[in-house]
Amino acid sequence: MKQLIINADDFGRHRFINEAIEEAFRHGCLTSTTIMAGGRAFDDAVEIAKRNPSLAVGLHLTLVNGFPISDPKKIPSLVTKEGYFHPDYSTFAKLYMRGKIERSEVQEELTAQYEKVRYAGIKPTHFDSHQHIHHFPGVMGVAIKLAKRAKVTAMRIASTKIFDGSIDGIGSLVGRLGLSSLAKIAENSARSNGIATPDHFVGIVAGESISKEFMINTINNLEEGVTEIMIHPGTNNQVLQYFCDWRHDFEEELDALVSPKIMRLLDTKKLTLIDFSDLKLRR
Repeated sequence: MKQLIINADDFGRHRFINEAIEEAFRHGCLTSTTIMAGGRAFDDAVEIAKRNPSLAVGLHLTLVNGFPISDPKKIPSLVTKEGYFHPDYSTFAKLYMRGKIERSEVQEELTAQYEKVRYAGIKPTHFDSHQHIHHFPGVMGVAIKLAKRAKVTAMRIASTKIFDGSIDGIGSLVGRLGLSSLAKIAENSARSNGIATPDHFVGIVAGESISKEFMINTINNLEEGVTEIMIHPGTNNQVLQYFCDWRHDFEEELDALVSPKIMRLLDTKKLTLIDFSDLKLRR
């Protein structure tokens, strides 16, 4: 059987992202999202989740390129002197490999993120992370421990294919190689701890956006089992590209999610759209 999870990241980061997620869920093929506890539009995202109770909401664990929930003084290895997270995956990786990231601080911050989401009335369907940071072995251990405590039984594993037709330069290739290696270790850790993961993953690594054509090709070539498509939709490229400091085509991804052509294709293929809560029996 071929099943599909379509998950939008960064819920709560900006109201234009939130708008797109709600539109894609109500009028398109989006089945799931993950909320960013430190996002500037977190409260707006919570309201959207409450008025769309069948929208599956997971927790987007964040340790880079964002704002902490904890007091920055309690997590000095995770933040800059301004009190923000380090800017990106590469910076975090360099500090991590030099032993400059404290695991106790990772646990403090990720626990604070979970507690904020729980207090807001959201029970996460799964965990994933901003820029796939939970795939680092030390961070993965913390994430698994937190998942068990929170009774979260599913997690993303970004085991993206090295070559899938979407590579955009050498940076993308290097990113995919590194992520693929970490993902294999993370997958084994998750499953050995009773945490379910999809069988396959499709999504960006170093800046590519998912077009209608890419979605159609992915749907036409789905493998047996559960595939997650990770996506980052938005309603205003000009504002979001500046706000996120990311030259990503948010609007193109929203167009793909609400495309009548893609909706018809899903119906023709008789594909089952699910969310991460449906993986509980696949541990």
